[in-house]
Amino acid sequence: MSAEAQAKTIENKIDQTTTTTTTLTPSNNFTKTIIDQPTFSLQPNTEQTNKTKKKKKKNKPKKQLNNSNGTTDATTDATNVTTNATTNATNATTDATTNATNATTNVVVVNCCLYCGNVAQQRCPKCTELALFPSYFCSQECFKKQWSFHKFIHSAPHVPPHFAAFSFTGTLRPACVTPMRTVSPHIQRPDYSETGDPRSERLNRSSSTIQVYNGTQIEGIRKACKIAREVLNIAARSLRPGITTDQIDQIVHQEMIARNAYPSPLNYSNFPKSCCTSINEVICHGIPDCRPLQEGDICNLDITAYYNGYHGDVNDTYYIGEVDAESHNLVETARECLNQAIAIVKPGTLYREVGNIINRIANQRGCSVVRSYCGHGIGELFHCAPNVPHYANNKAVGVMKAGHIFTIEPMINAGGWQDKLWPDNWTSVTKDGKRSAQFEHTLLVTPNGCEVLTA
Repeated sequence: MSAEAQAKTIENKIDQTTTTTTTLTPSNNFTKTIIDQPTFSLQPNTEQTNKTKKKKKKNKPKKQLNNSNGTTDATTDATNVTTNATTNATNATTDATTNATNATTNVVVVNCCLYCGNVAQQRCPKCTELALFPSYFCSQECFKKQWSFHKFIHSAPHVPPHFAAFSFTGTLRPACVTPMRTVSPHIQRPDYSETGDPRSERLNRSSSTIQVYNGTQIEGIRKACKIAREVLNIAARSLRPGITTDQIDQIVHQEMIARNAYPSPLNYSNFPKSCCTSINEVICHGIPDCRPLQEGDICNLDITAYYNGYHGDVNDTYYIGEVDAESHNLVETARECLNQAIAIVKPGTLYREVGNIINRIANQRGCSVVRSYCGHGIGELFHCAPNVPHYANNKAVGVMKAGHIFTIEPMINAGGWQDKLWPDNWTSVTKDGKRSAQFEHTLLVTPNGCEVLTA
């Protein structure tokens, strides 16, 4: 998260903390979900079952399983797919022969258990009944363990009530947000964990002094950064068509707790989740919800760990399956912008020069740079001086010195740079509805250059 996002909304949120701190009811502990069980059993994948009878139905077309992209069952050979596509693949969006090839690549990924990740052939019957995106589980036991969160998908409105009159800029729509997760009592917490008010950060906001960290402090921040990177890598391995960002948030939360770390976004200015997941036209601060990821999406995972009194912040943008050429150019441009900006980090560099480098690369590749959000200092506070804008000709104050620690996190848009805020007061999207991508590292300025703490 960037400093200016907090600055935009913190004032009106602080006044509400005495009345809103219990609005988001903590969910049941994950180990207790067995108490809250579904009242029905998983249904077999009947299309798969019917395949075993194919020798007895030589004169009848085979039933075909549709995956998340409307493509046909990979296990049906290409000849039969081509022959029967008109009658059986009513939801297919491309040529049936091509689909057979694509499905062969994707079917194992799509049909994974939403709890453990193993190959699964059983579907939630309620999702089928409600014509929702198919939810696969490998066993009734995994279904039970996931139930306390999975059930929210069944009652989720397509658009929450407070979005009713909102004019969306792109195709993405909000989905159900599950209750805030709880943190084990033994985990050290930042000052906002209970109240939602980052008081220490708020009191420090007017200071432009950039802290020079000593060896002990640097080691503490380095450990927090290492945890953030580990958790990001683990969560990223679960990204695939069909999984929800709420399930990614669950993974992030559990992996943080397993490392005795607190997920920094959780209840920061009342943010309801343990990470940010920004999809397609979302620039930053997307709230994990029950929308399944789809083939062709791009998704940014923004992870921050708080460990032994220090924060470490990192994010990457990932392809969900195959993406179009514009999305590929966008993501690789954002990656290159960060890499080139890091290359100039050393003692004596003006902080405002970072934006000049990033803006030049983005413009050369037909993209634009978001101006409303910036990089920031980090350490004992989630956000502090310096502010590090990513656009050209900015007025950032300060010169890099050994011992400074801060983030660079350019948000690059495929269209214009302007942004718009969703009614949840967090999700920032592109004003023109085109896609946005971002990469972030936490950096330590060293005597001869810099160390990427979140590498």
